[in-house]
Amino acid sequence: MATVSDTSNLNTEYEAVVVGAGPAGVTCVGNLLERKVAPILWVDHDFNGGRVNSKYREVPSNTKAALFIDFATAVAPFRKIVSGTPSRSRWEEPSGSDGVSTDDKPDKLQSLRQLDPQKGCELSYAADMIMMLTEGLKKTPGVTAVRGNVSDAQLFGLTEQWNVNVQGHKKSADPAEAFSATTERLILCTGSSPTDTPLPGNTKDIPHFDLDDALSPSKMSARLSGLGPTTISVIGASHSAILVLRNLYNLASSIKPDLKIRWLTRHELRYAEFMNGWILRDNTGLKGEVAVWAKEHLEPENFKKSDVSKYIDAITYEKGKDEATFEKHLPGSDFVVQAIGYQRNATPTLTTTDGKSITPYYNHKTGGFEYDSGSKTDRTKLPGMYGAGIAWPERVTDPHGNVEYAVGFFKFMKYIKRVSPEWN
Repeated sequence: MATVSDTSNLNTEYEAVVVGAGPAGVTCVGNLLERKVAPILWVDHDFNGGRVNSKYREVPSNTKAALFIDFATAVAPFRKIVSGTPSRSRWEEPSGSDGVSTDDKPDKLQSLRQLDPQKGCELSYAADMIMMLTEGLKKTPGVTAVRGNVSDAQLFGLTEQWNVNVQGHKKSADPAEAFSATTERLILCTGSSPTDTPLPGNTKDIPHFDLDDALSPSKMSARLSGLGPTTISVIGASHSAILVLRNLYNLASSIKPDLKIRWLTRHELRYAEFMNGWILRDNTGLKGEVAVWAKEHLEPENFKKSDVSKYIDAITYEKGKDEATFEKHLPGSDFVVQAIGYQRNATPTLTTTDGKSITPYYNHKTGGFEYDSGSKTDRTKLPGMYGAGIAWPERVTDPHGNVEYAVGFFKFMKYIKRVSPEWN
């Protein structure tokens, strides 16, 4: 079924309501369909692939191209959309085992298969793959896709079902009319956005340069190339921060030599390291071409002799000294970019049917939620509500005891494959 705006003929009862159509939403819909959970109500603003497609197409991936192929062939509903598969991924079964014949059908993953499978790629390839799967899932029997927002939901305590209220999203090209539906499973794949906090004291009036735009070389060039001498301060040392620094350096060393960059960081660069069968700092360390660039140009032993030092002024400071450092070094900046992490997007307002507010607490091992139910125990399981994606990731512990949160297409798939069979 295609995306609908006329809700007058929609069902009022669904086995699952999935909120969000980025990579995590696509993952959850595919896994639910594979488990024969239907009908599914799928709600999103525009079904445009989430931030990865709308914001990050120019960003180099941390993921090998082979893992994007594995993601796209991980469940039978995906394989039916992909159609022809001349080479199988680790997830695929022999031809015909899931009712998919590969004879005389185009392989919709050819653009990915033509890449070096052991190297990363621009996220445009992954975004196009997500859009291909999204369009296929929207046409899959058992899926009703509606443009809009889930504004709020009420938990029926006796039946442990949710009443979900959907409002048409004003910015959508074809917004849905308001309607309500009940479901046994409410699944939040609502995503996250860059953290952009107010700056202290004499730095509070410095204009903020949006991180999403700073991660796009074309948007950065369009915004800065016509300006006069410009100073931009970048805060952070994450993958995003280093990518911003590289984008700014490339602009300064080519068409905007009057661009000056201040880089403020409170810790040394950290890299993902391949160990014996696992990866240290797999989710927090620098990877791929960004890691290579950082080692060649930003490490102290290379920085002064690198061309980047002509444009970048590196400023290190201790944790807890943020305010003093910012007040000393940020004045004079035309813009500041905060690459300091991501925060969850807004989620539906949750209440019980008698009007009591529900504050959900995510369980990073099961994908479910808990809440304060008023019982003698501190918290109890919140019936029928689950989450996935960058806002609700799996918590993992490596062999050295380091705790991280697993974010990435393939990581979402592995997590949802593991936990969703228990989403009853």
